[in-house]
Amino acid sequence: MTKREKAMELFKEGYNCAQAVFLAYAQDYGMDETQALMIASSFGGGMGRMREVCGAVSGMFMVAGLENGQTDPKDGQSKVKNYETVQKLAEKFKEENGSIYCRELLGLTDTVHNNPNPEKRTDEYYKKRPCGELVGIACDIIDEVLGK
Repeated sequence: MTKREKAMELFKEGYNCAQAVFLAYAQDYGMDETQALMIASSFGGGMGRMREVCGAVSGMFMVAGLENGQTDPKDGQSKVKNYETVQKLAEKFKEENGSIYCRELLGLTDTVHNNPNPEKRTDEYYKKRPCGELVGIACDIIDEVLGK
């Protein structure tokens, strides 16, 4: 199963978009599944359902951190490399989808986004939301940019 397929399957199981993307890769880096899910849990719905940066995009950024994140505060070169990677991931996602913002991707620009209650995952939900496909696209971009 590809990372794309795994992430899309995880999303269909009910995990948020950030969790689906991050979990598809986290175990490759020796990360515990529960820990990965907990770390990514706050980024769904565009960061806590505030419809800010898309959770699939945040998931890509977290994978970039696992791949080449900076751990030494004095290592500016690693920080630059990671930020370059993050910007490249964001640019590719925006090129393909028009935005990296959840509210724009979902056409919710005229709505107040302070309701923390997620929608129920029904067949109708999956038909009207591009999120599953965006999760897959995020994985394709990770594979391309990070050479996975």
